[in-house]
Amino acid sequence: MTEQSIIFFDIDGTLLNHEKKLPAATKEAIFRLKERGHEVAIATGRAPFMFADLRDELDIQTYVSYNGQFVVFKGEVLYTNPLKIDSLLHLSETALHNNHPIVFMDHEDMRANVPDHEYIKESIATLKISQAPAHDPFYYKGRELYQSLLFCKEGEEKQYEEHYKDFDFIRWHRVSVDVLPKGGSKAKGIEKIVQKLGFPEERHYAFGDGLNDIEMLRTVKNSVAMGNAEDVVKAAAKFVTKSVEEDGILHGLEMVGLL
Repeated sequence: MTEQSIIFFDIDGTLLNHEKKLPAATKEAIFRLKERGHEVAIATGRAPFMFADLRDELDIQTYVSYNGQFVVFKGEVLYTNPLKIDSLLHLSETALHNNHPIVFMDHEDMRANVPDHEYIKESIATLKISQAPAHDPFYYKGRELYQSLLFCKEGEEKQYEEHYKDFDFIRWHRVSVDVLPKGGSKAKGIEKIVQKLGFPEERHYAFGDGLNDIEMLRTVKNSVAMGNAEDVVKAAAKFVTKSVEEDGILHGLEMVGLL
């Protein structure tokens, strides 16, 4: 029998192509992995409610969401790392003054602190999900928030990076950055799962393509960057596969000997 490994997959640009579709070869490869007895997990910057359909389609119940801040193992919450609310509210006030809206996010939903903004519409639309953040400036009350979205143009996040040391800011769209707890990452979330499983690091694998995948790719022993990744992301990985549009997942799994 093949030695059991665990393989973590990013979603956007990795499992899903640029049309947010799951290539047939990728789906087949995932099920072949599971047939061979391997553990398959997702590691994404998305909220859990943003990829429930994908989890159902691939029958995956272990995942690192919110870039490591909300981790689920076989359907049970394993680890959470919420944002510091006081600091987030101060950030929100400053951002509002700059006409930079914020979306508050917990594990169930998301709400914007403004009723309407073009940046929110533009960026959320690229995810091709059914949800859109409604207006609720007080959504933070009585909730743990695991990530927020700050909407500003490239470079404008620098002012927040300088003054809000409780957070990391990672750009994912032309007009939006993820706001994460300082030091939070997919790598930290993955660590919680592999500790639970007890697999040696030689049997840890990860696939990704984005800037928020860099620490994951640097940390996981057998890391694979997609061919569509930027050079800085590829440099962080041990291997580089073909692009998501060229069945990069299947090719990469064959390349590392899992299929």
